[in-house]
Formats: sequence, C-alpha cells, structure tokens
Amino acid sequence: MISLSHSIKRPVKGYTLFRVVILMMLLCCSHLSVSGQYFDMKDNRKHVTIPFQMIRDMIIIKLTINNKGPFNFILDTGVGLMLITDPKLVDSINIVNKRTLKISGIGEGDAYEAYVTSSLNIQIPGLVSYDVAAAILKTDHFGLSNFAGIPIHGLLGYEFFNNLAVKINFSDSTLSVSRPIDMRIFRKGNKIPITVEDRKPYIKTRIVFPDGSKAEDKLILDLGAGHSLSLENVINKNGLPEKFIAANLGVGLTGPVNGFLSRVKELDIGKFKLKNVITSFPEGEQFKSLAVKRDGNLGIGILKRFNVIIDYPDSVIYLQQGINFKTPFEHDMSGLEYYASGTDFNRVIISRVEPGSPADMIGLEKDDEILMINLKPVMKMTLEQIDNIFKSQNDRSLLLEIYHDNRRDDVILTLKRRI
Repeated sequence: MISLSHSIKRPVKGYTLFRVVILMMLLCCSHLSVSGQYFDMKDNRKHVTIPFQMIRDMIIIKLTINNKGPFNFILDTGVGLMLITDPKLVDSINIVNKRTLKISGIGEGDAYEAYVTSSLNIQIPGLVSYDVAAAILKTDHFGLSNFAGIPIHGLLGYEFFNNLAVKINFSDSTLSVSRPIDMRIFRKGNKIPITVEDRKPYIKTRIVFPDGSKAEDKLILDLGAGHSLSLENVINKNGLPEKFIAANLGVGLTGPVNGFLSRVKELDIGKFKLKNVITSFPEGEQFKSLAVKRDGNLGIGILKRFNVIIDYPDSVIYLQQGINFKTPFEHDMSGLEYYASGTDFNRVIISRVEPGSPADMIGLEKDDEILMINLKPVMKMTLEQIDNIFKSQNDRSLLLEIYHDNRRDDVILTLKRRI
C-alpha cells in the first residue's frame, strides 16, 4: 500500500453504474411530488445557450444554489430527482428545512442516509427554477470528483428537461435551450418517439446479436451513463455472445455490480445503424425490481455520436449524425481503473487492475501511482487524455513510470484489445 493514497476512497468505476444508485434512490423517494418542479425561460427569452464541459463522457454544467456557487453538476436524464453528492453543500447553501431518509439498493452493504430539502433557488444563466428540491447524500460514497478530476457537486436531471427542449451540440460543447415551440429543429434530423415514465425517458431500439438473433428493446435514454449500451437480465435468458470479458461494471448503491463486456453486431435507433457496439451485461437479476419494465440503458457513448434534441413535453428526440458517428467503438486495452487525487486532482492512482489484463501481467497493483506516460507527466494530462491513450491502438507499447512500494519503477505496458 502506498502511503500517499491511504486516505483516498475508491471512486465509482466510471459513471456508468451510478445509474443504479440514482434509480434506487428514486424508488425510495417516490412519495415526493416532483411533477411541479421545472425550469423555464427567464425574461421571456426564446433561446438560451449554456456552455458545458465534456469530461470522461459526462456533461457538466455550472449552476448556483440559493445564491451560492458556482457548483459543477452532471446533466443526467437518468435522474428523476436532483441529487447533491457533496455533503458540504448542506451548510454552504443555507438549507434550513430538510428531513432524513434511508436509501437501500443493489449491492452488498448497509443502507445510506440522505436529506431531502425544501424548494431551492437553482440559478442557471437565462433560466429560472420553480419548486426544485433535492436529495443530499450525508456521505460522499462515490468519489465523482476523483473520477472527473474536478470538483463535482451533484446531478441534475428530470427538472431540467421536463418543461423545455434541449439541444446538445457535442462538437462545440453547448446546450441550446428553449420552449419546444421555439426550438430550431435539425434540417436532416430523424424524429424518434420517446416515453417519459417515472420521470425518465425511454426509447425503442432494435438490436442484432453476433449470432444473428434480434431483439426489440426498451431502453432508458441516459445521458449520465458513461457506457454505450447496457442490456439487463439477459444472461440467464440468452447467454452471452461468444467473445466477452468479465468486468467490474461499477458500484451500485450498496456495493459492486459485476458482469461482462462484449459487443452486439448492430444497434438500430430510428434510421441509424451502429455496428459492433461495446455492450455491458450486468450479472444477476437485480434490475427486475425497478418501477418501469425495461431491457437496458442507452448511454452517452452512443448519444455523443449525434447532435441531439431532447423534448420531453412533445415526447420526442431528434438525432442528427455527428462528426464522430462512424468512429469505431473501443474499450480500455490496459486493464487499469484509476482516479485523480490530491488537492488539485493532479495525481493519478490505480484503483483496480483487471485480472489477466496487460496491466496485471506486468505486475501493476491497486494503489500504485502513475507518474508519467511516454515521458510526459500525468499532472500535465487530463484523465480523459489518459483514457484515450489506454484505448488508442491494439499492440501499442507505452512506457509508464510508476510509484510502487515507495520507489519509482519504469515498466512497458503493451495494450491489447480484449473484446
């Protein structure tokens, strides 16, 4: 164990299975009346442009709460209730009226506690909030700041989308927000119906598996899921594709969620066909208890290949092929999971090494620190740049400088495409 990392919690592996956390929280909070919580245009504006940061496949916007901030929030259609993940905000935003609830969910471990607030004043430039409340975790169990490499304070979902149309331009990192009647629709976009159930959007898709079998699946349209596609409760029914790897898919509300990674031959959304899509297959039947019957989850790994308009009031989305539409789907080829630590999030600590992976074969271990990649200090790189290196090219060799057992070591890591 390296002493520099002893005080750092292991964060969620990606943001992917944090979905489980939010979905189970919503079941526990289902008695709350949130239908009247929404945003609207300020001062009779017709259009508002909001910049965002795209970090490790998360859309992050800035907002203020009760005239405090700004705070960094992940924009997430998989969230039906605004969630504050940084417990310190309880004091800094002057929350007076709050009550406690217990949250239990998927995984092994004890239930968590959270506060539920009264209405907050959520300020996003050009928009005004109405009766928006939030749940606040009493303890930050998920380490989203460490995963992102910047402070993350919470997640914003249904309230942001339920009254407005939101256009997402991934090429210039902007949101264009308006009332649906004022939204400028793509000239060559494909209009696709959705349903909004239990405060989350669902879309019908067609999936072709490697053996040629097909399925019509109902999926959550989930901006907050870092993966491309996740198919639930299918292993016992249909088995796995021939080629797959075991994987830690993330962390549920009370523990890890394990499963497998593989590919489907084709995913059809409206008129668009995507080939050889990397797909998560969670193990077990833990999703059967969810309020809305579904087959899985369509994440940002797919959505970022388009320009997107999400229109809850009219129950539609519009997709326009983006510049990255034909980019091949690739997964990490190192076997490493890692997170940012330190006051400036400029140190990179290994949180897990996949057994049998290239990183495991050369002896890298949990709690090792990555200092340099190909002679470039990681403190001069973003986590997303590191992610891209580790899934860049099959058989590519990388020179890593590692801090291990209180000494520096140089190792050669050769990337291998595992699926």
